[in-house]
Amino acid sequence: MSDVINLRRERKRRKSVEDAKLADANRRLHGRTKGQKLAETLEKQRIQALLDGRKLSSGAPSDESENP
Repeated sequence: MSDVINLRRERKRRKSVEDAKLADANRRLHGRTKGQKLAETLEKQRIQALLDGRKLSSGAPSDESENP
């Protein structure tokens, strides 16, 4: 014969296992450390500054800047 089990506890245990698997999958998909987030932000800022520094400016002044 099999052992007698409490169905409520078994349901909770199964839900806990399922939730743990889902949490692990979410950590793999979305989880990044604080250092990784900071490094990505700094890299974006560096690239933006590099692009801003290489923008071409027009040689002729525009009419809008001459009006007081």
